[in-house]
Amino acid sequence: MQTILDCFASLAPKIQELIIFGETSYTSHTNQSGDIQLALDIQSDVFIQEQLSALPSIKAIFSEEKEDIFTTNPNGKYLVAYDPIDGSSLIGGNLSVGTIFGIYEESFEGKNLKASGYILYGPRLEMVVAKDKDSLPLHSRYNPKTKKWDIQGELTLENQGNINATGGSQKFWSKEHKAMVEHFFSLGYRLRYSGGMVPDLHQILIKKGGIFSYPSTQDHPNGKLRKLFEVFPFAFVFECAGGEAIDGERRLLDLPISHSHETSACYFGSKNEIELIKKGFSYARK
Repeated sequence: MQTILDCFASLAPKIQELIIFGETSYTSHTNQSGDIQLALDIQSDVFIQEQLSALPSIKAIFSEEKEDIFTTNPNGKYLVAYDPIDGSSLIGGNLSVGTIFGIYEESFEGKNLKASGYILYGPRLEMVVAKDKDSLPLHSRYNPKTKKWDIQGELTLENQGNINATGGSQKFWSKEHKAMVEHFFSLGYRLRYSGGMVPDLHQILIKKGGIFSYPSTQDHPNGKLRKLFEVFPFAFVFECAGGEAIDGERRLLDLPISHSHETSACYFGSKNEIELIKKGFSYARK
């Protein structure tokens, strides 16, 4: 598995270069989730697929930009799902984006996730990897002068934070979700939301606490974020950091998956914030 993690680490500066110098215009194509693809989405996807396909330990790979799972080595042990550039529509505004990946064994299911991580392409190139439920996620930063990754330390969440990052169009929020957001603000939480899953969740981890939510909405009743490429990998990272990740009631990594691009409502955060969510927005009914 380490060879897969090393592969993503070696890919990161090359993808960052693609982001800086690559083609950022929209194409006429959409992916399986209905998102219009940027040329950069396709370029980075092909680049990652080529590198991962060369690893004998990988049995199959699956990209958020692809319709089908791609078998690389029938005798391989691991299956890798990834979102090549999550939040690519933010690039036009020069905002941070990222790559998300999950390493599975046997099948693409949350319960079979063995390691996960993400790469953040921001003012600094950073990478976070969680590869063992008994150890904290490791945070590294790329040094362009030495061309090496410098370890910044382990990430751990305190029981409570003060960041409130919530997605989805407010017009389509349920009254319970609106009440939940207002409740956190009444407790002194600060709104921190860029529209990029990687930078927003990374900030909560760096600041040691808070809540990120992308709920079920009227226009996306099953949520918008994809289980295999986004939800499960980040759920693994947050649990390893001492936090929790649920769909509102259930643990995200326990959720079944009926089709490969399936989505889910999701809440990632510190234990105290998630406990409020688990109570079923009781303050909304007072």
